[in-house]
Amino acid sequence: MVERGSVKGGHMKKRSILNVLSSAFGVSTLCLVFSVFTPIASNAEMNVNINIPLPRLIIPAPPALFVIPGTYVYYPPDVQMDIFFYHGFWYRPHRGGWYISNGYNGPWRAIGPRRVPRALIDMPPAYRRIPPGHERMPHDMVQRHWRTWEKERHWDNPRGKNDGPGRGKGHGRERHDND
Repeated sequence: MVERGSVKGGHMKKRSILNVLSSAFGVSTLCLVFSVFTPIASNAEMNVNINIPLPRLIIPAPPALFVIPGTYVYYPPDVQMDIFFYHGFWYRPHRGGWYISNGYNGPWRAIGPRRVPRALIDMPPAYRRIPPGHERMPHDMVQRHWRTWEKERHWDNPRGKNDGPGRGKGHGRERHDND
């Protein structure tokens, strides 16, 4: 009798295993059907990098800078190519692309359009016209003070409302001997 029960139990075990396998096969088939026929939302991005040589730029000495009115972007008027100082970096546009550097002489590396600061894109078209009363600022002075000037909205102070030392420099006729 014991043998008969074990045979019968063995038959039941085989049947249970077949039921589990067929259920698993059915579930996996169902998942496959849904994955093939269900549209999947995805993001695709393509990045094409074409290496266009940047014209060589050598500035023999730290350039004097002007602040572009209405911005906190600085540029050297004596340099014939467009080059800008903004937030501690130098930027240079060339043939529709932008380049960035830690120093005014490079080395330059290309950056994508999303990494170009809005202040550089929105510059006034006639930014090279220097308004009367603006003075050149020494490069090292701008390097030392740009962050404080922007934080304190230094260039936003109207003429005649200089609240303390260093206010309005670059936009007025003040001397920079103390900097």
